[in-house]
Amino acid sequence: MTLSNANSSSSGTLVEKVMGAIQKQIASRQTAPGVKLPSIRNTAKRMRVSKSTVVDAYERLVAEGIILSRPGSGFYIAGHLPPFSLTDTGPSLDPAIDPLWLTRQSLDDQKQLLKPGCGWLPDTWMPEADIRRFLRQMARDPSANLTHYSSPHGLPALRQLLSRRLADKAIQAHPTQIVLTESGTQSIDLLCRFLTEPGDVVMIDDPCYFNFHALLRAHRIKIVSVPYSPTGPDLAVFEQTLKENSPRLYITNSAIHNPTGATLSPTTAHRVLKLAERHDLLIIEDDIFADFEHEPAPRLAAFDGLDRVIHIGSFSKTLSAAVRCGFIAARKDWIEEIVDLKLATSFGGGSFSAELTLSLLNDGAYRRHMSGLRNRLADARGKVSNQLQAIGLTPWLEPKAGMFLWCQLPENLDAADVARAAITNGMVLAPGNAFSITQSASNFLRFNVAQMSDVSTMPLIEKSMQQAQNR
Repeated sequence: MTLSNANSSSSGTLVEKVMGAIQKQIASRQTAPGVKLPSIRNTAKRMRVSKSTVVDAYERLVAEGIILSRPGSGFYIAGHLPPFSLTDTGPSLDPAIDPLWLTRQSLDDQKQLLKPGCGWLPDTWMPEADIRRFLRQMARDPSANLTHYSSPHGLPALRQLLSRRLADKAIQAHPTQIVLTESGTQSIDLLCRFLTEPGDVVMIDDPCYFNFHALLRAHRIKIVSVPYSPTGPDLAVFEQTLKENSPRLYITNSAIHNPTGATLSPTTAHRVLKLAERHDLLIIEDDIFADFEHEPAPRLAAFDGLDRVIHIGSFSKTLSAAVRCGFIAARKDWIEEIVDLKLATSFGGGSFSAELTLSLLNDGAYRRHMSGLRNRLADARGKVSNQLQAIGLTPWLEPKAGMFLWCQLPENLDAADVARAAITNGMVLAPGNAFSITQSASNFLRFNVAQMSDVSTMPLIEKSMQQAQNR
């Protein structure tokens, strides 16, 4: 059991800090019932407190039934593990940069909140009229499956269509290599169950989509990161991280990276795959923003042939978050095991969302929707970028596509302070350190240009910056 220096904490008595450190180790599953605690002498030395402080802490934990005292033997963890808590698996975070807190705020159904920090399109930007039209058609069609489970692999006709769509990006995936899921998040969850064990090392980009942090912690996985550049991961750090940590898995976006909007270059893609082969690294390529692109960028799965790269996607960002439909494309010999895990954890996907998605894709409504959406986003990116620069925010780069701008604040501002001020002004922002596992993006904010059409948005951002500066 590794215990931190009790004197480094800012609140509570030393006894309470020792107790808290032990309780956190138990709650985070880093120790288990029946395990012997370090001796009083060793604990005092590690935490830089007196032996009497440790004695008091241990005695109070015994009184609370958290540990047991065995005379002549020592102190042991008592009873059963407490319920698992994600908040106990990582460092305590300021709510303004806590990914789960940010997600809660963004999903909260408070219509009065402006949400330039959220990660999805406004309802008015989605093809709601087409969805309603196909819902009416499905309701009138006696052959439509409105009540049954889907087949284990997912709707065959949709998997065939996805196979053809992937081929347009040079990814060769036979329908038998595709499994339908309910979302990109479910896809990554299934793949983490399939490919990793608790304690394994997984590499992510820094910054990256903030829910990766929480999802990996839920699997009790050790997270390491590599800085992301405008053309992909920093290759020197990528190689060094592979040598030092031997990660099992790397999770990334290769096209329209979240949150930066960067695009993987062919040169970087080839180098990443060579290093992956040398170090026996598996890669999950999260491609949920693929359809926002005007021209397809390089895909790791295309260069790799789905050998050590698993490609995932979904329609939650482009079609409907309420119509849950995603997919996994992987090597053929892995598919049945992935399907078994899908059945074990969700029994089977619903066919309703798959049928609706297939209807929209086949009809051409989705293609028309995306063509207009790409142009609309391009206009919004240019307009919002100019407005943000006018109030002192500098885009890290000008993305080729997508909804995000990754912007740097003036040097004297911290994004968490700005986000805290913004929430009091009725606005949810996305501060950089919510996306950074190393907490190295404190002067960045991610903006969703599609969520910034309200005339009050820019004045409130500027007001929040001023309030943060005056604190």
